[in-house]
Amino acid sequence: MDIVLSEGAIESLVKGQEVDSPVLQMVNIRKIDGGNGPARFRLMMSDGMYTMSSFMLSTQLNPLAEQNQLVPNCVCLLKKSVTNVLKDGRRVVVVLDMEIMKTAEEVGGKIGEPTPYVEGQAKAPQPAVPTPTTRPLQPQNGNDGMNKGPNKQPFAKKTPVAPNTPGGSSKIAPIASLNPYQSKWTIRARITNKGSIRTWSNSRGEGKLFSMDLVDESGEIRVTAFNQEVDKFFTLVEQGKVYYISKGTLKMANKQYSSLKNDYEMTLNGESTVIPCDDAHDVPTLQCSFVPIGDLEAREKDSIVDVIGVVKTVEDVTRITTKNSREVSKRNVHLMDMSGRVITVTMWGTDAENFDGSGQPILAIKGARLSDFGGRSLSTLFSSVVMTNPDLPEAYKLRGWYDKEGHAMDGQSMTEARGGGGGGANTNWKTLADVKNEHLGHGEKADYFSCIGTVVHLRKENCLYQACPSKDCNKKVVDQHNGMYRCEKCDKEFPEFKYRLMLSANVADFGDNQWVTCFQDTAEAILGQNAAYIGQLKDTNEAAFDEIFQQANFNTFVLRNRVKLETYNDESRIKVTVMDAKPVDHKEYSKRLIMNIRKLASK
Repeated sequence: MDIVLSEGAIESLVKGQEVDSPVLQMVNIRKIDGGNGPARFRLMMSDGMYTMSSFMLSTQLNPLAEQNQLVPNCVCLLKKSVTNVLKDGRRVVVVLDMEIMKTAEEVGGKIGEPTPYVEGQAKAPQPAVPTPTTRPLQPQNGNDGMNKGPNKQPFAKKTPVAPNTPGGSSKIAPIASLNPYQSKWTIRARITNKGSIRTWSNSRGEGKLFSMDLVDESGEIRVTAFNQEVDKFFTLVEQGKVYYISKGTLKMANKQYSSLKNDYEMTLNGESTVIPCDDAHDVPTLQCSFVPIGDLEAREKDSIVDVIGVVKTVEDVTRITTKNSREVSKRNVHLMDMSGRVITVTMWGTDAENFDGSGQPILAIKGARLSDFGGRSLSTLFSSVVMTNPDLPEAYKLRGWYDKEGHAMDGQSMTEARGGGGGGANTNWKTLADVKNEHLGHGEKADYFSCIGTVVHLRKENCLYQACPSKDCNKKVVDQHNGMYRCEKCDKEFPEFKYRLMLSANVADFGDNQWVTCFQDTAEAILGQNAAYIGQLKDTNEAAFDEIFQQANFNTFVLRNRVKLETYNDESRIKVTVMDAKPVDHKEYSKRLIMNIRKLASK
């Protein structure tokens, strides 16, 4: 079958008109270095009448060029494209979807005698027919090319138009077509995830931000607003709703913090507009690319992935203190899917506090970070979307499998598969002698281990300090001796303080002992009292204060620890920090001992 090119299509595309699947020939292709991002490919296309070199291949189509499917003289069907106007006024046609109809070998050479397109120049294939003025998109050769009937207008597809904005009305652009070189665009997209407002404070100043994820039929993108734009837009936008958004700033996306399939991310600025859209039935809800749990072993550390599984077991919420002395909630959830593999997912903040794991629900997470912490484990990020029993085909399939046969499987844990971390209270068991003999903590990164330890001595001296009463600040305050306490970090004075624990303890097992440091939560677990009460006793009842420490001695715990070689004043020493302390579950402990005995007996 002879290929007939869509004459007049290039002129229509340049003018921003929707063209119904034009057939074009690719005349030339040039690779453009993308710097830190992926390479881009610039195409010269021909419609048999004109040629134009202002076609750009969207990055998701790069494999067509990289695998040498898209080569000069092949004939292509443009299924989806968008015309962008650059800041200097030039127009670029971004190809979002295309199909190779005939290879270069099948075509055999260039079709027709096309000339370079010059905007404003008309080329009439039949001089006797005057150039139309009122309908410039109607091909002048009525029945040639794609036009198979006398009344058919192949380029007359209606384009959705956004409502009037401060920048004027504009055509709707697909998210996949956005790039930093455009000046005017409007997208219509649904908010699939809206984060909370976060604040920062450092030597360069302080501020606030929030992020949200958008999706349309072409793709998805992350949007961030700072400071004044937070005040302007945060209360305006709602998760799940659709909006017209225009005049944001595009930059390369930081893939370390995002799993969205877009090379760019957007920042809202003073000129940005966000307008609710009522006609939203055709805008998709969420795009997930779930990775089977069994395939996570082959993924690189720190990859951002989407996962779905049945909640096999769930742990209680705990509170930990971060490096910047901020307390956060965390919860470990153990997920299993049809691969029969189980992985530990650590949830943080409100996700950890609000999660209800009763009834073994289906849990889907979009944008979890993969770690080699204790083998293979996952952790949610502030940008992750956590969904319980979502209305997704994968969830229904997984529920049916689990109810029928999956519930009878124990599952093989990936988080316990390796011994390099402390992904849970029951991973990487060591004796205290093992820690020294195996030189744990001497590597570039810290090591984690679990042990059974008995408290044999506690240092009461300097175990408490007066801390800033602010919610997210635990820095030590300075007594101003006027009834006020000053926090240098917050640069404020307060009429009160809160007590915090920093406890040194010596723990022992059957073969050795080790000094460890316990911060707030773990110290309270070992002492059996909260810091506020202990501080009150220290100030008012020294005997009762001493009694708490006496009662804590010779209690045994399951300890999860971090160990790292640290240097102070040119002297290196091992520092062990207790990350979690729980009473010994003797039933589970006995099971583990029996299992180890059997392993040793089989050798």
